Amino acid sequence: MPLPFIIGGLAAAAAIGGVGSGIHGGMKMKEANDTMKLAKEIQERAINDFERKNKETNTLMDEVGKKELKVLASFKEFSELMEKIQNKPEFKEYSIDGVKLPAYEEEKLKDVSVGAAVLLGGLGGAATGTAGGFAAAGATTSAIMALGTASTGTAISTLSGAAATNATLAALGGGAISAGGGGMALGSAILGGATLGVGLLVGGVIFNVTGSKLSDKADEAYAQAKKTEREVEKILAYLKELCVTSRTFKRNLESVTSAYKIRLEKLKNILIYNRKTDWNQFSVEEKLMTKNLVMLVGLLYRMCRIKLVLKSENDLNTVNKTEVDKNSREVEKALEEVKMDNAA
Repeated sequence: MPLPFIIGGLAAAAAIGGVGSGIHGGMKMKEANDTMKLAKEIQERAINDFERKNKETNTLMDEVGKKELKVLASFKEFSELMEKIQNKPEFKEYSIDGVKLPAYEEEKLKDVSVGAAVLLGGLGGAATGTAGGFAAAGATTSAIMALGTASTGTAISTLSGAAATNATLAALGGGAISAGGGGMALGSAILGGATLGVGLLVGGVIFNVTGSKLSDKADEAYAQAKKTEREVEKILAYLKELCVTSRTFKRNLESVTSAYKIRLEKLKNILIYNRKTDWNQFSVEEKLMTKNLVMLVGLLYRMCRIKLVLKSENDLNTVNKTEVDKNSREVEKALEEVKMDNAA
């Protein structure tokens, strides 16, 4: 076989091999690009699902938190009306069909009403989720915390607006960073969704979901995206449970608040418009109505102490469904009891 032919044959074979390698390389590149595109789609879809549900949850929790703070702030008017009643009995701990409610303590109610008013005053320009953070941690606890001292040594109740709100968040988070605590950053993480308003989730999971960048390598990016997808699925289940539980709590709160406001208005009429300020002048119905009002205040005070979210050592917090379900039974029994005064 002539040498030139041999050389030509080898060159042709090499060329064919090169084309084959090029095709294989091109296919690998296309696969990598497709994998990267899929990874980005998975990542974006997961984050969008999370942000949508997180926004819904924050809005709901804000509504609950504001309702709680308004109820607690209204205890100022209730306390002032009760002070006008002369010769009133000592309203001790209530027990209704196994449900025990706290005794009437005037000073405690006054304190919590002042703290709640301070927090309400700071919600105007507050970030979404702030009021929900107070609901998550327990509005009563938050209001009492607002009477404490900021890390600067200044009484929080002497601050105004966002300064008071922020100081309370910092206190709930364990103090300012400069004082060795977590401060606002930790407060937000404990109360809610890290960088996203309320701290409804422990920070680590959120940063994994929203703060991670996909790798430049297709296989690694796909693995990261699938991990994000799995984490978001867990978070969405948590947020769904939180929404269901919070809606139950909100309905209960609205029912008790309605019964409370009706009786508060009736007591105001008795004391201010009818000018009856001596307990002995009250009719049997008026006495029963007033006792029921005190009982409803005790129930509301305790309801606002419920932490809708329990801090967990794991990545996700826990929804306090057990306490809310227990409260639902208490509310049902209490509202059935107060019907007897015919105030509604």
